[in-house]
Amino acid sequence: MNQLIQSLVERSRNAQQVLRSYDQEKTDAIVKMFAKVIFDNAEPLAKLAVEESRMGVYEDKVTKNRGKSRIIWNALKAKRSIGIIGTDEEAGLIEVAKPMGVIAAATPCTNPIVTPMCNAMYAVKCQNTIIIAPHPRSKKCAMAVAELYYKELDRMGVPRDIFLVIEEPSIELTNELMAACDVVLATGGAGVVKSAYSSGKPSYGVGPGNVQGLIDEGIDYKAAAGRMIASRIFDNGIICSGTQTIIAPEKDYDTVIKEFVSQGAFYIDDKAVIDKLAEVVFPNGVINKKVVGQSVKTIADLAGISVPQGTKVIIVKPEKHGAGVVWSKEKMCPMMAAYSYQTWEEAVQIAYDNLVYEGEGHSADIQSNDKNHIEYAGLKLPVSRVVVNQTCSSMAGGAFANSLNPTTTLGCGSWGNNAISENLFYTHLMNKSRIAFVKKDWKQPADEEIFA
Repeated sequence: MNQLIQSLVERSRNAQQVLRSYDQEKTDAIVKMFAKVIFDNAEPLAKLAVEESRMGVYEDKVTKNRGKSRIIWNALKAKRSIGIIGTDEEAGLIEVAKPMGVIAAATPCTNPIVTPMCNAMYAVKCQNTIIIAPHPRSKKCAMAVAELYYKELDRMGVPRDIFLVIEEPSIELTNELMAACDVVLATGGAGVVKSAYSSGKPSYGVGPGNVQGLIDEGIDYKAAAGRMIASRIFDNGIICSGTQTIIAPEKDYDTVIKEFVSQGAFYIDDKAVIDKLAEVVFPNGVINKKVVGQSVKTIADLAGISVPQGTKVIIVKPEKHGAGVVWSKEKMCPMMAAYSYQTWEEAVQIAYDNLVYEGEGHSADIQSNDKNHIEYAGLKLPVSRVVVNQTCSSMAGGAFANSLNPTTTLGCGSWGNNAISENLFYTHLMNKSRIAFVKKDWKQPADEEIFA
């Protein structure tokens, strides 16, 4: 094993033994501190994230730093995570929570502040320690977070080594770390997720996003357009839960598109211009790193097209959808593809075809007031989350307005080659012992009753 990784893991294991000696109150004080530090330093950390990663939007990163720290701590502060956490006298069961050990967390440059924070909060909540393996384009961010945490940990008399960082990360070091720790959290591209599942350790990964946006007939198109634009443009489109498409009713298609245009969209249905954009955004069918997390103006300039000043998002209308069509894939920039449908079943089929091509298992954005239509989409689409009448990019990862677990790691189930089809929560980072007693007044039912 690499000497650096061996040293980090040994230090982390020693710190975990100290962490395990704390009661719930002291443990929660550390978890709260992890959130409050990011909340209080949201602006300078957002500035550093934009500068180092060279993508995203400063104001959106400030919002994200404050929003995630706020909601994750709120979800954790009243939860028991140490010792006996549940008793069911009727069932004769007692549940005892225990740590998993040392957590390895590979974190992305798209979320270089809140992902280390979230992972650390969930790990330490269950008295695990954590070692962060940041993307090389976010190593300064990871160390900035660490230095802020160390100042507070010193004040609290808690070992710094409960939160460690690979200061000069590489693929090789990250792979060694994942193999040496007890559990792996992998948030990032397909490569790091595959490495996590190949590490030989229990792993939680994520899948690619390609959120399909379905607009039902007769709803408030103005409100729907506002939510979907906000979802698409947040942090210049690098959020995996950002809405990728507009699937609108054919009879109201022009009305819907006019609403998007009135709120800052630039609509393109000229095949020649769409093809020119495709060459820039998807050269050889693969997303261009030069457009990821960049502004509309940057993308337009690269393609040699002119867009009005103040344009928030570019919308293209491809001739086809599904397999082999680049516009059916995830676009990690302020761009959307628009389609029309005659029946709701056709709308769902368009979304399905695009998801099977890329993004299976992630999320869908439904703008509808028809419960039957919403449930139909929920039954048919291979996604872990169906977000209804919300801003998907900022709410699929949990929000005060919904009951999804607040997180920065959105599991995509077996569709996305992930272990979980839900939002990662602290409960995924604890072992449980179950003490089973004989149930009161139990009796075995007769065979006739069992097989009736």
